[in-house]
Amino acid sequence: MFTDMFDKEVYKKRRQKLHEFLKEGIVFFPGNDESAINYLANTYRFRQDSSFLYYFGLNQPGLAAICDMETGKDIVYGNDLELDDVVWMGEHPSVKELSAFCAADGSGSLGDLAADLKKAKAAGRRIHILPTYRGEQVLWIAELLGIQSGEVKKYISEELIRAVVEMRSVKDKFEIEETVKAVEVAYKMHTTAMMMGHPGNTESELAGTIEGIALTGGGQSAFPIILSMNGQTLHNHYHGNTLVKGRMVVTDAGAETALGYASDITRTFPVGGKFSQKQKEIYEIVLAANMRTIEAAAPGVTNKSLHMLAARTVAEGLSALGIMKGDIQEAVETGAHALFFPHGLGHMLGLDVHDMEGLGETYVGYDHTVSRSDQFGLAYLRLAKAHKPGFLFTIEPGIYFIPPLIERWRKENRFSQFINYSKLDSYMDFGGIRIEDDVLITENGHTVVGKPIPKTVAEVEDMMK
Repeated sequence: MFTDMFDKEVYKKRRQKLHEFLKEGIVFFPGNDESAINYLANTYRFRQDSSFLYYFGLNQPGLAAICDMETGKDIVYGNDLELDDVVWMGEHPSVKELSAFCAADGSGSLGDLAADLKKAKAAGRRIHILPTYRGEQVLWIAELLGIQSGEVKKYISEELIRAVVEMRSVKDKFEIEETVKAVEVAYKMHTTAMMMGHPGNTESELAGTIEGIALTGGGQSAFPIILSMNGQTLHNHYHGNTLVKGRMVVTDAGAETALGYASDITRTFPVGGKFSQKQKEIYEIVLAANMRTIEAAAPGVTNKSLHMLAARTVAEGLSALGIMKGDIQEAVETGAHALFFPHGLGHMLGLDVHDMEGLGETYVGYDHTVSRSDQFGLAYLRLAKAHKPGFLFTIEPGIYFIPPLIERWRKENRFSQFINYSKLDSYMDFGGIRIEDDVLITENGHTVVGKPIPKTVAEVEDMMK
């Protein structure tokens, strides 16, 4: 827990850069604490706040930190363990030692933290915090500042949000190396699922096995595993089915390293190891959308344009099968393709699997050059702005046949000039297909991160043998 950090100079330099963004007030980083499952001593696996990890690297509950923008000092706060705690949990470094691990300028107790915050507040100093996402964290901040919980949001700082997004969006070499490790574990997870993907096995057996692989990789699953024959449900966490020949399994899973960096990969494979002709036809369209958008990714290219390229590829492919019709460019512009591709192309990746989404999706994925659409499908695009070298993100197009959505649009006669509804009757039990890779923008183009995971029809079928 205490050695799983980058070199302390990495954190020192990150905080120095943060000091360049904000010139006044103090930045308060409350770390996460343990969270009970069903009683206080039985807790969920601890996960540190990602921004606290980014700037301090300390993966331990009960900590907080302050960066003073005017003095340039960074202080880590926490309470040293008492003897009773040591009996149950073993010896831990002191807060002073933890402060030295990340090259902070000093340390203090949580009592000192409360006093320092109240002193800053009384002096009229600006206190910057990031958006909160845990109720107990809101209550703790309110207690420390001597305010009502409803007032905590007044301290959320747009300047701090923008600074953190600017910094965390561009991954350094250490972060990229960690992501490669996470993809290497994901390789084992996905290829194992493929090799287990035969009739009679259960979804829970596959999901449990690959989650175990994530744990043996030294971290944990980056998010609750999506693994289902009912891939038409985009985030399907139900694992109660027995695999049946003739169906496909969508597996959306990734690993988190000991330092907190995530991979996020999706593969779709046929139960029994052989795609039917119908499955292969749809699969090849999704694969083309995946590969074309990856090939087009480069500095200065907007992710919205990549999304629209994927949408056109999907629409063109479905048109060739007679599922869509008419002017394909117009169909995509009006959103008719979203019946089959109702989500965005991808999202930022890093210390959060949807990186920095807790800071506000608009801050992370949009800027003054591009605004969010209200069109169905396109409205769910999490990342739209132009890419820069160091951006790490997912590309995950898909095609889904969602019976309730199809029936709603058919009943409304929606986009009937572009959709051949009579052709869809034979696809109502098809499910869905998604193919996702993790992509890094480089100075001159892009690279797909990590060891290539089988994704062509031939590669998938060969792996399943």
